[in-house]
Amino acid sequence: MPNDPQQLRPQRQQISPKSRVGEERPLVLIVDDDERFQAALQELMMSAGIDSECFASTHEFLDSKLPDRPGCLILDVRMPGSSGLDLQNLLATNRDAKPIIFLTGHGDIAMTVHAMKAGAVDFLTKPVRDQTLLDAVAAGIARDIARRESARVVKHYMERIATLTPREHQVLREIANGRLNKQIAFDLGITETTVKLHRGNVMRKMQATSARDLIRAWEAVPGELRETVTT
Repeated sequence: MPNDPQQLRPQRQQISPKSRVGEERPLVLIVDDDERFQAALQELMMSAGIDSECFASTHEFLDSKLPDRPGCLILDVRMPGSSGLDLQNLLATNRDAKPIIFLTGHGDIAMTVHAMKAGAVDFLTKPVRDQTLLDAVAAGIARDIARRESARVVKHYMERIATLTPREHQVLREIANGRLNKQIAFDLGITETTVKLHRGNVMRKMQATSARDLIRAWEAVPGELRETVTT
């Protein structure tokens, strides 16, 4: 990408506008205080079949109501007010944060190391080749699609776990820990027949066909959330 944003050359290679069947079109969020550069980036995204939305500062970005669509952030480092690195640090506490690509004319090794350690997809300096940026955007979108799918799976399992009684929840935890029916019965002070009854209920409510399915569901839900969904 040349230093002069008006010299950007659109690429004909298209990035798939849909992440999967039924998924919304990807949306790239651009945070940069240079309006001319915003326009150039939007033109490049449009040439690749990607929607984009621009923000002049981190505060404008944070104050905006963003659509729930797969995508990534293209973020400048040095802007009036809070910097791009400040925004990355703030978003790091948000489980739903978009993947970040830094694109700046003022980068250095320390900034790059900090950004990459904090999970950035890439740290690019201007000028950058159009295709290099588009490749980074494609990687960011793919990462966000995977994150959204993982979140969907976790939500499904949490909804299933929430239907369990406290005793069934205990049985599920024991199964996930690899305990046999007779061991579960001893641990919980109930009969093995009762364990089998609870186990059957757990299988049905969790929509599982095997102990492996139950273990997969239990391990998919973050530990801090497992206990909060019990009825």
